[in-house]
Amino acid sequence: MARRIVVLNGPNLNLLGTREPDVYGTDTLADVEAWCAQRAAAHGLEVSCRQSNHEGALVDALQEAGADPEVVGVVLNAAAYTHTSVALLDAVKATGVRVVEVHLSNPHAREPFRHTSYISPVAEAVIAGAGVRGYGYAVDHLASTDG
Repeated sequence: MARRIVVLNGPNLNLLGTREPDVYGTDTLADVEAWCAQRAAAHGLEVSCRQSNHEGALVDALQEAGADPEVVGVVLNAAAYTHTSVALLDAVKATGVRVVEVHLSNPHAREPFRHTSYISPVAEAVIAGAGVRGYGYAVDHLASTDG
């Protein structure tokens, strides 16, 4: 398999396009995945995309990515788990996988409970508030700093 970037999306992101479009936009998860594939291809990389509403499945995906030498890094939108999951924090730390944290909206401009991220302290970069373009920026970052 070719070198690739893993794109992980957390809870409720399967509802993109219909869930609070005034906050998250009208692009769907399929649009996000297509955008990531396009950006990765521009760097000669592939993408592998997963979405789960279950914290443990995201932990498993991070562990798999960290153990795979073909994985350049992970674009992670942990969604609500960003603000609650010590398990995701520990998975990133334990695996040493490179992670760029992404948020469609700007969590710092929203409710106070969204201002804290358990992912940011272990993320290589954080991109927030750029909508779907933020995923492309994350892919570009991981690709341009590969190796």
